[in-house]
Amino acid sequence: MIYRPIGRSEVERLRPLVVPDPASPLTATQFQVRFENGEYRPEWAWIAEEEPGEPPVAAAIWWGTARDVRPSALDGLFAVGPAGSGTTPAAEARARIAAGLLAAGHEAFAGAGLQHPPASHMFLPPDWHDRPDVTNAARWRIDAAQRAGLTAMLERHRYEWTLAAGRPRAPGQLIFRQEPDDEIFVDLFSRALTGTLDATSRKAAETSGPHVQARQDVLFYREHMNGQRSWWRVAETRAGEVAGFGIPSQNTALPVVGYLGVLPEHRGQGYVDEILAEITRILVDDASATRIHADTDLANRPMAAAFERAGYLNIGRRLVLSAR
Repeated sequence: MIYRPIGRSEVERLRPLVVPDPASPLTATQFQVRFENGEYRPEWAWIAEEEPGEPPVAAAIWWGTARDVRPSALDGLFAVGPAGSGTTPAAEARARIAAGLLAAGHEAFAGAGLQHPPASHMFLPPDWHDRPDVTNAARWRIDAAQRAGLTAMLERHRYEWTLAAGRPRAPGQLIFRQEPDDEIFVDLFSRALTGTLDATSRKAAETSGPHVQARQDVLFYREHMNGQRSWWRVAETRAGEVAGFGIPSQNTALPVVGYLGVLPEHRGQGYVDEILAEITRILVDDASATRIHADTDLANRPMAAAFERAGYLNIGRRLVLSAR
């Protein structure tokens, strides 16, 4: 089996493989648009072929923003063969070939200076565990990712707010202000990591330390997301104490709730609802949002409850497989 990135003239060779299924919503149209805007690139799109020039039997498509020099996520994984169940020989063959393809890509990215292989992101319906068609389509991809070293699994709720839900109510307990000093936000991110239910931030802080992780978070939202820095807000109580902060943002598709933090000493006061209402307001007023997306870990039940109180609907799950 030959594993390699495509050449610039070979983009069309991938198109027959990019067929949406219950565990992969990527369409051929989205595929083309992302190649044109730089989110997908030939060096980030790999194929498996049995012989040179034969139709590819598998494809792995990694994603990054147009500013990125290295990919940040695996966005699509495809392999030919009958659907079958997750334990059929066909599924085993798919997983084996796809795992080899991912491993080859990971090795190349490591050689180019990427410290950790990009995580795999799968977008699934909310009830995917109860749907055999989705679990079968997801299982061989999970198997392939784990064989290739992406052994840490995290499942997240996906939420969506629309204008039909109306603006969340803001009771007026907090005062919001802009803060141009990034170091203030580094400190707030660091303090909010104490006792956080966000698994990704918690694990990263355990490895690098909360201050280093906080600085990386600030850099990510400032440099790698499309939201405006002027949207960031510090939340203060009426007595002048800093209670938390909100980072309204935007990805390449639409506005998002980037980050919402309540400081440990102020948790349990309902401030999460007011910060979320302010984030939503900013995105509607300043980004003309008619839809807003947000994610939170399944384990973060207080945040999930806050989204639901604010009129955000649970539209799916994001399954993330990573090397750490």
